Amino acid sequence: MAIRFDSWRVVLASVVVAAAAVGGGALQARQAEIVRVSAATSLTNVLEEIAREYERAAPGVRIELNIAGSNTLARQIVTGAPVDLFVSANTVEMDRVERSGRVRRGARVSLLSNQLVVVVPDDRIPPSTLADLESAGVRRIALGDPEGVPAGVYARRYLESRGVWATLSSKVVPTRSVRAALEAVEAGNADAAFVYRTDAATAPSAVIAFAVPVDDGPRIVYPVAVVEDGPNPIGAEAFLRFLRGPVATPLFERTGFIALDEAGTDRDLP
Repeated sequence: MAIRFDSWRVVLASVVVAAAAVGGGALQARQAEIVRVSAATSLTNVLEEIAREYERAAPGVRIELNIAGSNTLARQIVTGAPVDLFVSANTVEMDRVERSGRVRRGARVSLLSNQLVVVVPDDRIPPSTLADLESAGVRRIALGDPEGVPAGVYARRYLESRGVWATLSSKVVPTRSVRAALEAVEAGNADAAFVYRTDAATAPSAVIAFAVPVDDGPRIVYPVAVVEDGPNPIGAEAFLRFLRGPVATPLFERTGFIALDEAGTDRDLP
């Protein structure tokens, strides 16, 4: 179940209320074990599916997903949110949490990678190069806020490396998340957007114009870590093992993610 709250305090309040509601019947029925997972927006669909698989495999356990931008989630955790496992869409936000002391020692790994693509509305002639984005016909380019949203940070880094950020920055429409950038294109509020390939695959009214070559673009890494002082560290460790196991890995790969091994490299590489 995905929860999209701006404030972790709302999540905490709901847990307290739920606990109070079942308190009187504790002797009659054992309360479900909850594992609280804060995860980047781009993982929404696949993590919801993986959570269902885990709950079937582990009766009595419920995965509670808090979905938001990685920068928002990191801020919540640093300020004390009750979180068991954090999955970020970049290392910057995970580093921020680790510096705060809220990453359990030895419990951080690189889980996944992804690829940036440019999408456009499906009724447009798609651009095929960065130079096409500089044309007058492209007026608005949506991307996650490059000051904090990982997909936007990656996109800006790539455009700077190609020497076109100065030209294109005036066209940029920053959004609160990578999904919001995709939605801007689908709604006709942007002519193009930089999003992850995995998000583009879910869009019925947007098409991929071109992809940023993996070797040329910034290295995209999704780290995951058990949160120090979380309510359920044992449950978090068990779910982390599941995320790296034979059930979850094919689900990640089917949706376009690149599974990484313990060294942080593509598992499919020789």
